[in-house]
Amino acid sequence: MLVARQPEVLVRSLEPEEAQRLVNITRTARNRVRLRRAGIVPASAQGRSAADAAGMFAATAQYVRQVIHAFNEQGFAASDPKWSGVGHRSSAPRSVSSASRCVRACYR
Repeated sequence: MLVARQPEVLVRSLEPEEAQRLVNITRTARNRVRLRRAGIVPASAQGRSAADAAGMFAATAQYVRQVIHAFNEQGFAASDPKWSGVGHRSSAPRSVSSASRCVRACYR
């Protein structure tokens, strides 16, 4: 059985100013999400595959592809921690129904 291989996704060519800005973000970012996303983009620009970049940043290849696509479309806004990407769950807390509250209360 042959499994289809995902096509490689590479970041668009970076201007020197963009590359420098990404380096500055990786040096100064205090938010781990922003740091990871800013590191993925130059790794892809250097020709690394999504799987290689995923291994470098302890992420999935799918996440790396989504970050690359978002950067290609949105630029630096994609490194914002509030961006949730395509297919990601939002960071909003899930709602708790009264039935689940009752179940939790009963098992205490």
